[in-house]
Amino acid sequence: MCYVLNKLSTKKEVDNAIKTCEDKVLVLRFGRENDTVCQQLDDILAKTCRDVSRMADIYIVDVDTVSVYTRYFDISLIPATVFFFNGQHMKVDYGTPDHTKFIGSFKTKQDFIDLVEVILRGALRGKLIVTSPIDPMNIPKYNLIYKDI
Repeated sequence: MCYVLNKLSTKKEVDNAIKTCEDKVLVLRFGRENDTVCQQLDDILAKTCRDVSRMADIYIVDVDTVSVYTRYFDISLIPATVFFFNGQHMKVDYGTPDHTKFIGSFKTKQDFIDLVEVILRGALRGKLIVTSPIDPMNIPKYNLIYKDI
């Protein structure tokens, strides 16, 4: 299903998408095309693309080709979904230690649609972090391991 979604393959394209997306939520899915969880997420994103077209622009980014952003957002688990609004990185409290990105796939289309709507409403009110409307049972659990450099 990823053929329906637009792909960004260079740092310049990602920068341009972040800068030019106005009054909409920008959704960037970081992952790999051949990963099964990424394919599951791409299927959900493609099916909801039309439903959220007035609220969001959705792009997929390969973690291997745009490694600058992979390191910047500390993407070690894929797929990771990052949200922006008017060039500003939007954070979401999922009840997990990391508020900068959503790790894994959404369980349902409605979970994704609800999240985009909450991010948009919060951003229009000037908030930089919003609380996730997704049921905590539908959020993948993982442990963050930090290592000293």
